[in-house]
Amino acid sequence: MRIFFALSFLFSAYTKFVAPGFFEITLMDQGIASSRVWAAHLTRFFIGLEFGLGLLLLFPIYTKKITGLALLLLSGFTVHLLYLWGIGDTENCGCFGEMISMTPAESILKNSILISIGILLYLKAPKRKKGFLFLGTVFLVVILSQWFLLPIPKHSEMSFSDYTHFENEGRVDLSKGEKWIVVINLACEHCQQAAIEIGSLQRELGTSFPEIYALYYKEGDFSVEDFEALTKAKFPYHMIDVNAFFDLIGESPPRLYKLMDGKVSEFWDHGLGDALK
Repeated sequence: MRIFFALSFLFSAYTKFVAPGFFEITLMDQGIASSRVWAAHLTRFFIGLEFGLGLLLLFPIYTKKITGLALLLLSGFTVHLLYLWGIGDTENCGCFGEMISMTPAESILKNSILISIGILLYLKAPKRKKGFLFLGTVFLVVILSQWFLLPIPKHSEMSFSDYTHFENEGRVDLSKGEKWIVVINLACEHCQQAAIEIGSLQRELGTSFPEIYALYYKEGDFSVEDFEALTKAKFPYHMIDVNAFFDLIGESPPRLYKLMDGKVSEFWDHGLGDALK
């Protein structure tokens, strides 16, 4: 039971570690973090906390102390999940990142099982009077290491040098001259509306319209062809994965970047059409 309990925390931390951007957006959507910056710091704190709990639980030295802390964390998460469930939220709660999608109700059931196991471990584990300094040091090191392992990206310093080939155009050198990059989730209604606006402006301005390229993230079955048919907009595009997508957007998609010789000079999350005029 102890090993299973430990692995559950390690797995939970790992699913957030491989895609921190998704958990950041989830924290904002759920009202836990007021901005992307705060969400990024909280994400790294929770990842480090879960990694620390899992690692220490693997070694049966301070099981009672660590289990008590784990129970407090699980109880706090469960209270929040109950609130989400009460208001009718059925989206992925982010407990296992994007790797395993769980609704608040499903996650409450999962936490209930873990809490039951944790209570049994707490009652059975021997009590050790010392160890707070050691435990505190381990947690501090593991938690602080997340800021080094997962540096928080600065959107004003985003590098687009890896994107050199775009469908509908071929090779593109984003490091030269003025280029515009729009980051879009194909299934996002706000992104679709922005594309309609940009496409209309593109047809209106013709050759005077700036060079614009799209970074598309595909979620679900909604394809590029579906997106282009719906929005009547067609951009040179490059497909990106979920990690790149959440790193490149702000609090919610879409986002528009203006590049000058490969460096971000400005970016917008709203009024994309006005920015291009």
